[in-house]
Amino acid sequence: MSLTAGIVGLPNVGKSTLFNAITKKHILAANYPFATIDPNVGVVTVPDERLAHLEEMYQPDRTIPTSFEFTDIAGLVKGASHGEGLGNQFLSAIRETDAIVEVVRCFEDENIIHVEGSVDPIRDIEIINLELVLADLEIVGNRIEKMRKKAESSKDKEALAEMHALQKAKEALEQNKVLRNISFTAEEKHYLKSYQFLTIKPIIYVANIGEEELTKMDNSYVMQVKEYATKENSKCVKLCAKVESELSELNDDDKKDMLEMLGITDSGLDILIRETYDLLGLATYFTAGSDECRCWTFHKGMNAKECAGIIHSDFEKGFIRAEVMSYDDLMACGSELKVKEAGKMRLEGKDYLMQDGDICHFRFNV
Repeated sequence: MSLTAGIVGLPNVGKSTLFNAITKKHILAANYPFATIDPNVGVVTVPDERLAHLEEMYQPDRTIPTSFEFTDIAGLVKGASHGEGLGNQFLSAIRETDAIVEVVRCFEDENIIHVEGSVDPIRDIEIINLELVLADLEIVGNRIEKMRKKAESSKDKEALAEMHALQKAKEALEQNKVLRNISFTAEEKHYLKSYQFLTIKPIIYVANIGEEELTKMDNSYVMQVKEYATKENSKCVKLCAKVESELSELNDDDKKDMLEMLGITDSGLDILIRETYDLLGLATYFTAGSDECRCWTFHKGMNAKECAGIIHSDFEKGFIRAEVMSYDDLMACGSELKVKEAGKMRLEGKDYLMQDGDICHFRFNV
């Protein structure tokens, strides 16, 4: 299941430093605009304590976590929608992502140049939003012009319905509203999906702070970003990209020691990865045994038969049933046998909607 979250922001806000931490790759992270010219893609594992507990219980030959992709995209500047800077390249790269992680600078540092000359997180967010709105507006305007005559002359119901959805999107964009905040019907979403509109993608904001502020109350910049995110029903994660980059170089024990020394209990990066996983509409089910304990990623809303197909197409093709227990029941009972004795091992059919934390054994016949 190939899904990717694109890391975006103005130049020099900490995107590449954060990406280094996320993927433990060492791409160029320089103090000047456009240090990242080509999109960089890296796979990140999703922190999940449940897998560690399953490993301890089953003592398997191998343990495999789940993962998804992050893409680091070149910094955007004013006028990107008209080709300024690396605008066309930026917009093309972000169009291929499934969600947006927007890094916002929330720290002062006279040694790091800000492309706009000062630190102002809301201004920075609105610069990017405006460029994405203008890019979407150009697409929707061109499409409406091409479809109008055909739809009106043919009276084709589908064409007219698509025109209506596009017109609704156009009116919102003309008011400088991002499409993810507009209530579209299921039918309208169906017609808009193929256009890969930038402002319809879900977003999470990263408030990048200085190391000295890790243990302090939110500064005014962070508070502004959190308030902005709340108003548009989005999430905001506060972290220090520089510290996260340093943490990513350490083994688990040293990382724990450094977190304690810094006076924080959880890595901001781990929180961001989990929140982005959720933002993408993903959840995890497990398979567990003496040979392997493994996380499997699925879209929320998928049924048991579809989830079986994630492992192998034959599992879906010849699906009979799924033996399912919840992770919580397993931990509470202490073993599979005791789960069965408690009557909490279930046989589910193909239409069962998989839940996050389900532990499954699929029966199939091809």
